[in-house]
Amino acid sequence: MDDKMRCNWCEKDDLYRKYHDEEWGVPVYEDQKLFEFLILETFQAGLSWYTILKKRENFTLALDNFDYKKVANFSEDKIQELLLDSGIIRNQLKIRAAVSNAIAFLKVQEKFGSFSKYIWEFTDGKPIQNNRQSSKDIPATTPLSDEISKDLKKRGFKFVGSTVVYAHMQATGMVDDHVADCWKRK
Repeated sequence: MDDKMRCNWCEKDDLYRKYHDEEWGVPVYEDQKLFEFLILETFQAGLSWYTILKKRENFTLALDNFDYKKVANFSEDKIQELLLDSGIIRNQLKIRAAVSNAIAFLKVQEKFGSFSKYIWEFTDGKPIQNNRQSSKDIPATTPLSDEISKDLKKRGFKFVGSTVVYAHMQATGMVDDHVADCWKRK
């Protein structure tokens, strides 16, 4: 382990530190990657992010590299296959939500040109720089995540409550919640 100061939530092990150091809070503008995080956050609802990270590779394989066009066309047979896949979270509602979210994702792309254009419009296209002193200062939701959640639900997305949306915003760099003494802030 190195001597870098990090947000304390990521000090569980190397997997968490790597995610923190290389991905969390880094702005993502690619639709495929935004879809990946949206689906991973969907499966994370009610579970720890660590659980999702440990199964991420399995999710990538099971969900065809998060190809939203393919996921939108998953058949009932494919859904049943996923329900038997012990490498992922075998929650029927979440698996079905991944499919319906892929369909909604395509509709957003059609209307806005890209999902990225749509989602980043909420922050005027740039990350919100927060000034969190400690992890205790990081909220689970914000008025903006409430707004985005409502809009996503209106567009047919499932498992996109405000907490899931705020986690998505953090993961994709829409908000920077690295704490003040974290090396990522310096």
